[in-house]
Amino acid sequence: MKTPIKVTFMLVLLVIAFPANSFVATYKEQFFRLFHMNHHATPDDIMENIFWLEQALKAPFANPLWALTRIENEIQWQRYRYLFTMHLNLKMVEQYLFLANHWNKREAFFFNAPFRDQNLESLDIAEKCFRTALIYWDEAVYWAQKANERRFRWIDLPGVQFWIDSAFRIENGRLDYGRTIRRELNNLQRVRERFQAMETWY
Repeated sequence: MKTPIKVTFMLVLLVIAFPANSFVATYKEQFFRLFHMNHHATPDDIMENIFWLEQALKAPFANPLWALTRIENEIQWQRYRYLFTMHLNLKMVEQYLFLANHWNKREAFFFNAPFRDQNLESLDIAEKCFRTALIYWDEAVYWAQKANERRFRWIDLPGVQFWIDSAFRIENGRLDYGRTIRRELNNLQRVRERFQAMETWY
């Protein structure tokens, strides 16, 4: 194959591999836009969201010009970053709770005895999801406290008012995923003990 033909062939492959409408996500704001809610989310949908949220947590912030709300000064920018990090962690909590519910068992019925081992494995997966959610909850609480420092009390960010509301709800205890997760873990242990006490029918 002659060199010009090789070059042409390689260019065609590049055009196919990188469509004109594709982009490379770099910043938190870009990764967050890839996060989406499904009415009936499958575990695959949830895992996809977890992936994008993880990337967002690791990525740098975009320039304030491209923030998700209007930023006019440094103190607004600082509060925005605290609130955004809190919000990402809250979304991670929610996604892991959704994932846990796919494997969690609310009750151990007698007719589940033939599937005792599978149910116990399912409960182990659910417990890991709940405990991971608890880690992200602790992070969300930390960033909510940072965003609610006295110096930020009168710093308004209208474009992300929901985040500010969430931070205050965490502060006054009206939003407490930690309590919810601990309740779910206690119930999970109760169900696990019932499965462990069952005798299989074979």
